[in-house]
Amino acid sequence: MNFNIMIALTMWRLWAVCAALAVTAVWAQEAEKLTQPNPCTSKQTCSECMQTPTCAWCALPEFKTADGKPAARCNKEQNYINGLITCEAGFLKTWANQVETLEDATLSSVLAARGESGAAGAAAGASGSASASGSASSETFEATQIAPQRVRMSLRVHEAHDLKVQFALAPNYPIDLYYLMDLSKSMEDDKDKLSTLGNLLAQEMRKLTSNFRLGFGSFVDKVVMPYVSTVPANLESPCTGCEAPYGYQNALSLTSDTEMFAREVRDAKVSGNLDAPEGGFDAIMQAIVCKEEISWRSNARRLLVFSTDAGFHYAGDGKLGGVVKPNDGVCHLDSRGRYTHSDMLDYPSVSQINQKVKENSINVIFAVTAEQRETYDELSRHIEASSAGTLSNDSSNVVTLVKQQYDAITSFVEMKDNSTEFVRIRYYSACRGNTTTETNRCDKLKIGQQVNFTAKVELIKCPEDPARWNDIIEIKPAGLNESLIIDLAMQCQCDCDRPGGPGFKPAAIAAECNYGGDLQCGKCVCDPLHFGAFCECSQSDPNGRIGEDQCRPPNSTDILCYGRGECVCGECNCYPRENPNEEVKGDFCECDNFSCDRHEKLLCSGPDHGSCVCGECSCLDGWTGNACQCPASNASCIAPGDTRQCSGAGECVCGQCVCKEEQGARYSGKYCEDCPTCRGKCELYKPCVNCVVHDSGELKEEGRCEEECSHLIINKTDVVEVENPDERICTFSDEHGCRYQFVYGYDGETQVIRAQETKKCPPAINILGIVLTLIAAIVVVGMAVLMLWKLLTTIHDRREYAKWDSERKMAKWDTGENPIYKQATSTYKNPAYGGK
Repeated sequence: MNFNIMIALTMWRLWAVCAALAVTAVWAQEAEKLTQPNPCTSKQTCSECMQTPTCAWCALPEFKTADGKPAARCNKEQNYINGLITCEAGFLKTWANQVETLEDATLSSVLAARGESGAAGAAAGASGSASASGSASSETFEATQIAPQRVRMSLRVHEAHDLKVQFALAPNYPIDLYYLMDLSKSMEDDKDKLSTLGNLLAQEMRKLTSNFRLGFGSFVDKVVMPYVSTVPANLESPCTGCEAPYGYQNALSLTSDTEMFAREVRDAKVSGNLDAPEGGFDAIMQAIVCKEEISWRSNARRLLVFSTDAGFHYAGDGKLGGVVKPNDGVCHLDSRGRYTHSDMLDYPSVSQINQKVKENSINVIFAVTAEQRETYDELSRHIEASSAGTLSNDSSNVVTLVKQQYDAITSFVEMKDNSTEFVRIRYYSACRGNTTTETNRCDKLKIGQQVNFTAKVELIKCPEDPARWNDIIEIKPAGLNESLIIDLAMQCQCDCDRPGGPGFKPAAIAAECNYGGDLQCGKCVCDPLHFGAFCECSQSDPNGRIGEDQCRPPNSTDILCYGRGECVCGECNCYPRENPNEEVKGDFCECDNFSCDRHEKLLCSGPDHGSCVCGECSCLDGWTGNACQCPASNASCIAPGDTRQCSGAGECVCGQCVCKEEQGARYSGKYCEDCPTCRGKCELYKPCVNCVVHDSGELKEEGRCEEECSHLIINKTDVVEVENPDERICTFSDEHGCRYQFVYGYDGETQVIRAQETKKCPPAINILGIVLTLIAAIVVVGMAVLMLWKLLTTIHDRREYAKWDSERKMAKWDTGENPIYKQATSTYKNPAYGGK
């Protein structure tokens, strides 16, 4: 029996919880509905309605609610679908994104995996590579590396569409490699090495594709001072064995004949210039834009290998030589392949090079010496689909370098587009993993591996110029000549808003508008002489009303009836709201009961605090504030036992204390009772804590504990911690040195204290042990000092004795004779006496 009762009680509790959750969900939905006003009803034309997401337009000429009141034609589409607002069939205009795939050829990698004949182009390219030039067969190569290839899209503003894009590198894809070399004197040994490696380079690249072509060009610098010496003799031969300087020369267009490549490189002569930087940017620009002269193929991976051991001149440097005309980015090669405008046009800028690289889908490989590597690494970061590698001093590693850089270029795909400021495209992909992230790049790819991207295409806004409402957007992998073309149509204007469109009637035949205006999408747009919902009112109003000006506030240019009603002969008829509890009213529909300030998602803090009247909260007695969220009384700002607001150190704002700052010190606490130099209430509460918690102190001895401390709530605890910013911690020590703490704060309007029940006392001190230890330490130190003194004295004595003994042994006189003794007789010798 008891078990059955327990089950029943449990089921009743579960039902109560579910009911509460349901009520909460309904309340949340209503709150959200109130906080999100209808964005559609203020739109005055069908085109404005079209450009607002989730909105629909009713083009019925006489569009009214069930009770005959005018209604907002533009409203949420969901309201029409749910039947909250009715519109006859055929008059309701809704819009949605439309996408049609025009071209969607299968990826070449998929066809190759199936072994189908769709890779015939690749086979043709392979068979044609055995010929001398290979150009005829290579032009028939067709590869598909991105799918789909073309789509047609019609988009609404702010309604993004997810477009699926597939990419995979095609096997045996053609490669055009143009080697652009610095032929200044310092690169002479590099040229000789390159001529011997031409066949090896072709052999390595044919491991990647059977359709490979090589080309060769060289550059020095502009033939003007101060770049090269203009002395006549130096213009003919600037150095021993050198030919005349030049800007850029296309020595060999792209060909599959590797022997010819080696011969052209071997026969090319070096030249000389004066300054360290070279004119490489001129050469890069010409090699890119001269498509026919270089013989770039549209269906091939285009590689431009730029080899140098020096820096580069860029836009603006030409002024040093009097060349001030900006580079035009146009091909200027003569019949010999020489750059003819070297002394007429300035060097290109980095941005110009980058722009031409993107337009022509060129992959630039900077093969430079070690000392120039840092410079070209920085340059490659500003040029799309480019990379840099270190070239050995004699270019002997050029084959390995090109192979490595090609592998690096083809190991990733990066999606780019040419969208304008009106269209935003964001890319998402899982690459080769399982987690989808926002990225336009995937790395570590191999030939044939497929990656899928999702391009989220969104129309941000409509251009003001109708000629730009149709656009062509290109999404392409960086460095490749294939792309996905999007034929974009922007949904910016309703057909019935356009003269000649279906649903548009000019005033001459618009009987619905009393021939006083055009009928556009069911709504009358009156001419300057008429006004009203159906242009039924004339400017010569007998009541003195002048047109639609009466539907605007005085001296105002706002939209009619604030966009929340319809002007009928100078009077505003306000639109009804979909929520029956909401209403719009006023002479100009300026008042409502739903747009007031909210506090904690409640309009005017809820019906217990106030109500919304004409856009402002009307508070009940006892409440104030813009959302009736503040108590009118200041009682909540007065601390228990005090009569001052905020302890006299702050202001009561909306029922809470805002503490002030004086002389650099700021008051704090719930009632501004604390400051850095304030004593606080620690001393005030200390006697009660000692009495109640520790059973000691003056109050305990005098028997006044209950009398003095009954107004406080004191809780005992093991550990005292501050749990919120309004609490303060107090620390004291008793006469025995024992430490104890307590925290005081407020629970609503009541003072609450949490006190540490057990005091922390220091351990007892062993005085005898300390004294004995000090005596022992003094004795040991004294003995050590004496021993040190004895040691130093002994060393000194021994040194003095050794010195004396050394001097004694070095004496030159005999110790048995007196060195100062003189004989009593003297002997003299006559120098004239010769002894005869």
